[in-house]
Amino acid sequence: ILLERAESPLYELDLELRKAFPKVKVIPVLGDVQNREELFSVFERIMPDIIFHAAAYKHVPMLEKYPWKSVENNVIGTENLVEMADRFECDKFVFISTDKAVNPTNVMGACKRIGEMVVQNRNTVNQSKTNFVTVRFGNVIGSAGSVIPLFKKQIMEGGPVTVTHPDMIRYFMLIPEACQLILQAGAMGKGGEIFVLEMGEPVNIANMAKDLIRFSGFEPDVDIKIEYIGLRPGEKLYEELMTDDENVVPTDHKKIHVFGCCQVDMHELNGKLERLKLSAQKRDKNSIIHILKEIVPEYSPDHSTGNELKN
Repeated sequence: ILLERAESPLYELDLELRKAFPKVKVIPVLGDVQNREELFSVFERIMPDIIFHAAAYKHVPMLEKYPWKSVENNVIGTENLVEMADRFECDKFVFISTDKAVNPTNVMGACKRIGEMVVQNRNTVNQSKTNFVTVRFGNVIGSAGSVIPLFKKQIMEGGPVTVTHPDMIRYFMLIPEACQLILQAGAMGKGGEIFVLEMGEPVNIANMAKDLIRFSGFEPDVDIKIEYIGLRPGEKLYEELMTDDENVVPTDHKKIHVFGCCQVDMHELNGKLERLKLSAQKRDKNSIIHILKEIVPEYSPDHSTGNELKN
């Protein structure tokens, strides 16, 4: 069952899966996790057993400009889906999170951290029959928003290849490996865990750009120029997969680690979420940032976002 609100990607994925797996029944659903009534109708009709929730806005600088969209999609959408999974007693709910949720400096990361809280704490509410699990990892090469397709396009156009900072590093893994580890972590989860995927050594983005230029038959800064454009709003030089106080332990799988974060007061969290939703409805950027900091104390906003949109 494919739930997606963008019709073209949904259509393309439907075709791809039907061709690759002709014996598998594929049900494309054009829908939106922000619409609770729509979700209820889908769950009532189809009754899924296992949910993999990857729907999210992911473009960090864009969400710094439009933080209410991150709240509506990444927080409220997650909350809606969690509620439906619980109500319809799905077996398992696997939330796809990001390294940007760790000590976030941007709205997207803070919203994904709140998503982790909502998912993890649902296990303690009303003895839910659904096992809620989170899987956190870094960048996936070739996925939506990946920097590599951008670099390739810039190389084809003759440059320049734009890199934010010469010292910027990121964790990367391939799509097949990420998908396999998500499935395995989801199967291992008993409810309430946050699994962290082993991403290997971080990669220097500038060196990656130079390698791609060479692989394309050119010489960096000779045939194709590299231009350093500075950190974009909300970006960090490096990402983290866990904080120092998260008690991470290994699992039976060498590439999957697990920890259980401290439980939060759901009554207090729900009150703050209601305020956050109201601020999102009002498009009140300053209020959104303030409430995000209340919910995620380690959130350190980037104040270089400018004032293109004043309240």
